[in-house]
Amino acid sequence: MKLLVEKSLLLKALSHAQGIVERRAVSPILSNVLLKAEEGKLIITATDLDVSIVESLPATIEKGGATTVSAHTFYDVVRKLPDGAEIELSEKVENSQLVIKCGKSKFNLPVLSAKDFTNLKTSDLPHHFKLRADELRNLINHTRFAISTEETRYYLNGIYLHTRSHEGELVLRAVSTDGHRLALADVSEPEGAAGMPDVIVPRKAILELAKLLEGVDLDVVVALSLTQITFAVGRVLLASRLIDGTFPDYEKVIPNSNPHMLTVNCKKFAEAVDRVSTIASEKSRGVKITLEPQKIIISASSTEQGMGTEELDASYNGKRIIMGFNARYLLDVAQQVSGENMVFWLSDENSPTIIKGGAEENTLYVLMPMRL
Repeated sequence: MKLLVEKSLLLKALSHAQGIVERRAVSPILSNVLLKAEEGKLIITATDLDVSIVESLPATIEKGGATTVSAHTFYDVVRKLPDGAEIELSEKVENSQLVIKCGKSKFNLPVLSAKDFTNLKTSDLPHHFKLRADELRNLINHTRFAISTEETRYYLNGIYLHTRSHEGELVLRAVSTDGHRLALADVSEPEGAAGMPDVIVPRKAILELAKLLEGVDLDVVVALSLTQITFAVGRVLLASRLIDGTFPDYEKVIPNSNPHMLTVNCKKFAEAVDRVSTIASEKSRGVKITLEPQKIIISASSTEQGMGTEELDASYNGKRIIMGFNARYLLDVAQQVSGENMVFWLSDENSPTIIKGGAEENTLYVLMPMRL
């Protein structure tokens, strides 16, 4: 194998690949990326056997072939080479090395045979549809922060992707929850999505997909079955196994009779919560929200840190309510709101609270209150 490739293209592809590769893989070959040179392109593949990524990039191929090399070492070497440079890659089969040349720099990295590389096999995926990158990006960004990291409830360790009828409109919906909060986002159901199975896309695949979608303005081709899903983003194909579990009936935890509405400036609210939470206990991160006519009072106290209080003007005409919330959860939701205001729908101090962005009808958040 021998080829020339542009540094910027190679570095971007390797940055995608190294997010998939585990530093402490169960097998040495899984710490490597597969490099395959053929017909004017270099194909880079990485996998942990649950998630895989395949990216093709243009290259000048002098001699075809395939080998595998340490993903993280290769990435670090390429990252430190001069910007705008062309990089020559060649394999020395006789001593199992990949030679990297750029200007006066030369590196020899050990390789393992491409024959031993096992990629995630994607079977025939019967359901296909296209989504604009910005739509998919919104679904992910509005929900990924609420994905559970608790391994015992593995079925919450991803985003629940499914189609639904909502207020007379067919939508593709993403939902995540960790049991303390819930995030929901909708887009209009894309052509071809009707009849797709309800699936749970694991956190790792979601996080890598979010990286791929940064700054992208393309249609994303989604294909899925009951066990696998793929996302084609330009020259990149991301594939993942799906979580084999049953997502809970999330609609049961979304209140439908919260009568009291609070409207507050999102930026001012987030800044006040951030300031006051400095005093909150490190363990609970709890802040107290006191709602009174036309104002809210945010407070926190701890034996070690003292007490902090801040008052904000707000539109609220319900009964006086005092509630506790995890400050981090409030700030996570505030970061997702693109409008000027946040709107809270409340019932009492012990019931779940619904939060929406002032102008966003396609997103919804539910927070469980804390006892402080």
